[in-house]
Amino acid sequence: MNRQKFSGMKETFLQRRYGVRLGRRYVLTAASVVLLGVLGCSQVNGDKSALAQSPAPNSESVLPKKTANPDTKLVKANNKFGFKLFSEVLKNESSDKNIFLSPSSVAIALAMTYNGASGSTQQAMAKTLELQGMNLAEINSAYSDLKQLLENPNSDVRLNIANSLWANKNAKFQSDFIQKNKDYYKAQVTNLDFQDASAPNIINNWVKDNTQGKINKIVDNIDPNQMLFLINAIYFKGKWSNEFDKSQTATLPFNLASGQQKNHPMMSQDGDYRYQENAQFQAVSLPYGKDGKFSLYIFLPKQNSSLKSFYQTLNAENWEQWMTQFRKREGSIRLPRFKTDYEVTLNDALKALGMGEAFSNKANFSGIGKNLTISQVKHKTFVEVNEEGTEAAASTSVSIVATSAVQKPEPFKMIVDRPFFCAIRDNQTGSVLFMGSIMEPQ
Repeated sequence: MNRQKFSGMKETFLQRRYGVRLGRRYVLTAASVVLLGVLGCSQVNGDKSALAQSPAPNSESVLPKKTANPDTKLVKANNKFGFKLFSEVLKNESSDKNIFLSPSSVAIALAMTYNGASGSTQQAMAKTLELQGMNLAEINSAYSDLKQLLENPNSDVRLNIANSLWANKNAKFQSDFIQKNKDYYKAQVTNLDFQDASAPNIINNWVKDNTQGKINKIVDNIDPNQMLFLINAIYFKGKWSNEFDKSQTATLPFNLASGQQKNHPMMSQDGDYRYQENAQFQAVSLPYGKDGKFSLYIFLPKQNSSLKSFYQTLNAENWEQWMTQFRKREGSIRLPRFKTDYEVTLNDALKALGMGEAFSNKANFSGIGKNLTISQVKHKTFVEVNEEGTEAAASTSVSIVATSAVQKPEPFKMIVDRPFFCAIRDNQTGSVLFMGSIMEPQ
């Protein structure tokens, strides 16, 4: 081969090779500039578009089959915290009231806040949230992965998780705190004039949009010392894998804890279910969608027991054990249609769980800004269960203020005609998204 021909081939090779590399570098740089531009645009200008979130990344393109493994430490921590929180809330509510929580929503909102906690305040929050043994980078990364695994844009089962930070435009915050919440929690960050009378409506509209109108308000008014709101919203809508036949729904008695009865629409169905039974309760898993990734778990105390007795055994350790004991079994289920909403301020419950310092003048949120404390953790939920499936929503607001068998068993029959416990669980990760005490179906 002559030298001229070799030289030409070499030049062509170099142009092709480094031209491609150069082109990729330009594409990556342009994408980074756009991303930074979006992240930096957080000032409210009165235009509704200023509140619009950047389109959520398509989790299917990144994780087509969602084969990534969840961080089991975080899932166990969240579930343990969730059952502790549920127990504390039960103590402060009347025994005949319906209770419905989203421990996942509360945990996420507090995890965003945790990014700004320091010293003994951080230690107290870690203990309450069961995050001991995990460093901040590990926690944030695990939450980022868990959000991707949980979110489900399926037509049969939909789960959306949204986060936001609403900052007083006159306050200064640590840029690292803001950036971590953007990066790991995909939080929308907006600077807002808290003295403007329309500010609460702007925040509430975001909550309304991200819960499909099921929760309309999380902020009633804004205190003069208010510096920051950290808000999580979760929306779930799932069709049963096997829908209940509406023609089988009949008005039948439901036995209240008081001993009285009320007539109520009861749905009925026969089939094969994941089921378990012991001396204390019957339990069944009712799956959503084609793949059964999510399920509604119903725990019904036996006639000679009670929901109060059941709650004495309801904790994360027993829950994990119970989850392994479900077996496929033929049977019938009768379940009330029900719809309820619930609202609770979690200050007292979180203080009882060891987070009191975070609500006091001794609070150390130096990672957010100077002289800050939590004034309120507010939680709202909605759930409706009917023949088609389940719709549920939750929002949590953290307000930051300035301090001043071998043999086939017989078919079971489970008639849920008395108070019961229920939970919506992601069966892939084990995350308990919602849990509730239904004393009287409405």
